[in-house]
Amino acid sequence: MRLTDLVDIARTVAATSSRTAKVEALAQCLRRAADDGPATVEVVAAHLSGVLPQRRIGVSWRGLQNLPQPAVEPSLTVEQVDAAATAIAAIAGSGSGTSRSDAVRDLFAAATADEQAWLRGLITGETRQGAGDGVMLQAVAKAAEVPDAAVRRAVMLAGFTGPVARAALEGGAKALAALTLEVGRPLRPMLAGSAPDVAAALTALTTLEGEVLVEAKLDGIRLQAHVDHRTSPGTVRLFTRTLDEVTERMPEIVEALTGLDVETAVLDGEVIALRPDGRPEPFQVTGARTASSQSPERLREEVPLTPYFFDVLHLNGDDLLDEPAETRWERLADTVPPAWLVPRQRTDDPTVAQQFFDDLVLAGHEGVVVKAPALPYAAGRRGPGWVKVKPRHTLDLVVLAVEWGSGRRKGWLSNIHLGARDADTGELVMLGKTFKGMTDEMLAWQTERFQALRAGDDHGWVVPLRPEQVVEIAFDGVQRSTRYPGGMALRFARVLRYRDDKPVSEIDTVQTVRSLTGW
Repeated sequence: MRLTDLVDIARTVAATSSRTAKVEALAQCLRRAADDGPATVEVVAAHLSGVLPQRRIGVSWRGLQNLPQPAVEPSLTVEQVDAAATAIAAIAGSGSGTSRSDAVRDLFAAATADEQAWLRGLITGETRQGAGDGVMLQAVAKAAEVPDAAVRRAVMLAGFTGPVARAALEGGAKALAALTLEVGRPLRPMLAGSAPDVAAALTALTTLEGEVLVEAKLDGIRLQAHVDHRTSPGTVRLFTRTLDEVTERMPEIVEALTGLDVETAVLDGEVIALRPDGRPEPFQVTGARTASSQSPERLREEVPLTPYFFDVLHLNGDDLLDEPAETRWERLADTVPPAWLVPRQRTDDPTVAQQFFDDLVLAGHEGVVVKAPALPYAAGRRGPGWVKVKPRHTLDLVVLAVEWGSGRRKGWLSNIHLGARDADTGELVMLGKTFKGMTDEMLAWQTERFQALRAGDDHGWVVPLRPEQVVEIAFDGVQRSTRYPGGMALRFARVLRYRDDKPVSEIDTVQTVRSLTGW
């Protein structure tokens, strides 16, 4: 399949507001890809979902700033791009940096200007094709003529859309049913909804049942651990919330899990860097373990990580996803050392829950997650059984545009425009602006970063951006506003941090923000 055809489809989908039309266009593209074979379907579905099948190939957005002149006529195929990505990912050893740069230049020299823009976004994980995850999954179901529910469950368990699209178009519903939890292959994590305070979280869940579990929310790195001791010496693989493998970055966690007395296990939890007094280090310290270029062993000495687990999804041949949370917690407590269990308390008393929350915040933790004991694990979704509470309102939003600063901030890109996703339409809705909370270091970083995301000519002092950078925002409340399309704006919004560990698909929704207002 020609790459230019894929880019045209992506452009068409991005320009289409109708969800039905988006689904139909993507489904047609997948059917065309199927004519070239199942391997092509897998690659095309992955690319249209905004990811490389290889995940990361060792090329950052900084490495794509100085590209060769584009080709005049299109010649690349999707299969050639996939082969080039595989080859680039395999480059290692002495001189690998130069060899990788040469390979990247060769690939981009064969691409037209439109194809270069597409490949740049694809390699950096920053494509913008106008189709969210839900639309893509519907397109797979339509193309293969299988139920939507079968596709959704298969993607939750397989992690990525590509293999699911291949199975669906090659073998239909029967092939999808064969995609089950597999030890060693990451599945999509369950996510939590939000509540403004502990009492509201308890109210939301105690309508389902009596007591709930109030669990510490640690400000670490979400970790999915796969342990397989069926063969000697056994294997341990570690994945982040975005399903990136970080096994080599956490040798002490691998060592600890290697000694676990299990045959097979899939554990869900967090790793966090702790100070000698037991208080957590700032998130940036923990995050350095997946971003630093230093050797893992040296990082282990400088910033040791501690594992905490709050769920078990598979144990010794038994898949536990559909088991009640209470059953999974009991199996977890019998499996890992007590020191590895996330602090938790079971109660239906708001006063007890609030005190637990206050104690955790005083100890430096992020807040709590209130969980329903009777519900299953909702892989890949914000399940109704998990509600997070933080001591301040925070949202994960996307940066839609940025303004050039004035005065002391002249020459820097400063005031950012904030957007949430409308869960009904999939569109991004602006909720306000902020320049508060930005350090000089942050301003310097975002000036470089946002110029790389520039989506067109400046509108006066406003620079439109490709909406690909997630930012965590704290705010004091939500007020009605006619200035913004959503009819509301964040009060006293301020930047906490940029979240490179979160994809745009996981930003908060307009509906979540509205639920905090009580309107």
